[in-house]
Amino acid sequence: MSALLETRGLVAHYGDFQALFGIDADVHEGERVALIGSNGAGKSTFLTSIAGMRRSAKESIVFDGAPIGALDAADVAALGIALVPEGRRLFPSLSVEENLAMGAFNRRKGPWNLENVYSLFPALREKRRAPATSLSGGQQQMVAIGRALMANPRLLMCDEISLGLSPAVVKEVYAALGVVCSEHGVSAIVVEQDIELARTMSDRAYCFTHGFVSLSGTSTDLTREAISAAYFGV
Repeated sequence: MSALLETRGLVAHYGDFQALFGIDADVHEGERVALIGSNGAGKSTFLTSIAGMRRSAKESIVFDGAPIGALDAADVAALGIALVPEGRRLFPSLSVEENLAMGAFNRRKGPWNLENVYSLFPALREKRRAPATSLSGGQQQMVAIGRALMANPRLLMCDEISLGLSPAVVKEVYAALGVVCSEHGVSAIVVEQDIELARTMSDRAYCFTHGFVSLSGTSTDLTREAISAAYFGV
């Protein structure tokens, strides 16, 4: 079965500093893939490279069979790739509903609209007129995910969505992500620091270490010992 997303020899630089060293990875339709690794391992750079926020070699990123490495972020989003960035990056001057509506700027057709986002995250419906940044951290994360879903993505990329959230909210957010993938066929890449959570919520996982893939495999087959060794590069 061909992959929805493939990266082949993907590299990335910040000036003279190289952040990614030839990353080979893939994601299939409806699959949830976890990215784990220490801070600075290259996980966020990997996501932003796919999202077109930094240019890559054209053939190093392939989406639905077409090379997209040289496309800019707007063109990548129009193809059906959406990013939930670390820190959420909501528009503080806009309401919850206005933030959600911003996600639909490319007018991609699909099942996601305001009503369906509110059905996925009922807490947002009653807060829809409130400034988005006045909400709790968990609700702000729901807004960020909902905004990405409004773009009707085929691939949803989430960077540290559990960071700073209570266990109860983390459970709620990941339950919603499971619905998005299983019931709507959306593929997902999720950066997650909690190793056990990463294993339980994903089908496969990649561990990044210093810009390299140090371990990959089916999540249920990756032991904590193997992950810990790869995580710390030992």
